[in-house]
Amino acid sequence: MSHPDVLPGLKVRALRAAFFVLGLLALMPVGAAGAQPLPAPTGEVILTVDGNIERKNSAEAAVFDRQMLEALGVAKLRTSSPWTDGVAEFEGVPARAVINAVGARGKAVIASALNDYRAEIPISDFEDYPVLFAFRMDGHDLTVRDRGPIWIVYPRDDFPELWNEKVNSRWVWQLRGLTVE
Repeated sequence: MSHPDVLPGLKVRALRAAFFVLGLLALMPVGAAGAQPLPAPTGEVILTVDGNIERKNSAEAAVFDRQMLEALGVAKLRTSSPWTDGVAEFEGVPARAVINAVGARGKAVIASALNDYRAEIPISDFEDYPVLFAFRMDGHDLTVRDRGPIWIVYPRDDFPELWNEKVNSRWVWQLRGLTVE
């Protein structure tokens, strides 16, 4: 038999310990507690992310098919560009969602296109602006013939500071991979 005063003390200590653990979890970076492992792609791989990342689903990288990208959340963005007539509506996954899904730890990514074009993009662009990895434009899927399957699109009409050649060089179309540095 336990002493009547011991049981309430144990309950109080257990509650304090539980609140302490919950407090520690609240201080952890978003995604650190309970970060989901990346599933394996079931369709054609259209994006590979490697380099300084925490989560992979292959030996060296995180690979994504279209369905996996869509599962990260689809967003829309209306903007003009030097390569479109007027304003176009783009749909795709926010770049920030992909970077978070792989646990990117770096200052920049090297975006590589199917034709081997490469552009260095600060990760801060993905944090500061709703940059989109677009796979649809004006309701039509992007194909290799029209800058697909993925085109990095900046919300330039909403942010005047994005109207420059340096940022234009980061609009990588036919995107195939990102290397986090």
